[in-house]
Amino acid sequence: MFKIVKREEMSQGTVVLNEIEAPLIAKKAKPGQFVILKANETGERIPLTMAYTDPEKGIIAVIYQVVGKSTALFKTLKVGEGYQDVIGPLGKPTHVEKLGKVVCVGGGTGVAVLHPITRAMKQAGNHVIAIIGARTKDLLILEDFMKSASHELHVCTDDGSYGRHGFVTNALKDILDKEKIDLVVAIGPVPMMKFVSKLTKEYNAPTMVSLNPIMVDGTGMCGGCRVSVGGKTQFACVDGPEFDGHKVDFDELMLRLQAYCEDEKLCHNEFCMMEESWHK
Repeated sequence: MFKIVKREEMSQGTVVLNEIEAPLIAKKAKPGQFVILKANETGERIPLTMAYTDPEKGIIAVIYQVVGKSTALFKTLKVGEGYQDVIGPLGKPTHVEKLGKVVCVGGGTGVAVLHPITRAMKQAGNHVIAIIGARTKDLLILEDFMKSASHELHVCTDDGSYGRHGFVTNALKDILDKEKIDLVVAIGPVPMMKFVSKLTKEYNAPTMVSLNPIMVDGTGMCGGCRVSVGGKTQFACVDGPEFDGHKVDFDELMLRLQAYCEDEKLCHNEFCMMEESWHK
């Protein structure tokens, strides 16, 4: 068992942070890599990119949003309990080097994925500007972490309840209008990454995105996580999860992600009703 040593509910309880004892993974993991977690013997395999690691304490941190049965099951796990399986680190780590000026853009739970990359880019000697956004103030996560990991932090909310009123692309456009950016890293909902990439292409700003397609084994065997990049089929689990945002077919990715949405809702509702009956 991989024991949970810290648990924190964020974003009105819809997003949960778990710190998990996994010393071997913590020792090897690099920014951009992910793990696959399974709660129990009959549980589903869920890929999550690590928000941070602590090799000395032997812990990794994951942040997930409750959207289906498996993440709802994850939410029931308390401190002292744990996951049956945690496999990793998987995927290619982020290529980090000193480039100059780097803008890191995150939306929703994508900020968790963005955090270690932002920190690594700063440690490599880049001037790092971070932009994070959410629909409303209560859904923002890791603001203090991102502030520490960057030189400048811009916060946006769609409804204007906190920070700048508007989308992260508005803040990014202002920066691109003023100065030359050597790299943009965008991680978050697929529509956000699509429009960030569309914007940066107009400015010839290299852009890296981290993709989250449906994934099963995480080792390149099943082909479930295939994405089209530059007209070629790539597997996010072994070729990514990071790709050139200007070459990704985001429309195809969105269609593939919608394939099981109704089943996901059905399974989630059934699990919640079952859990409710357990407590009666």
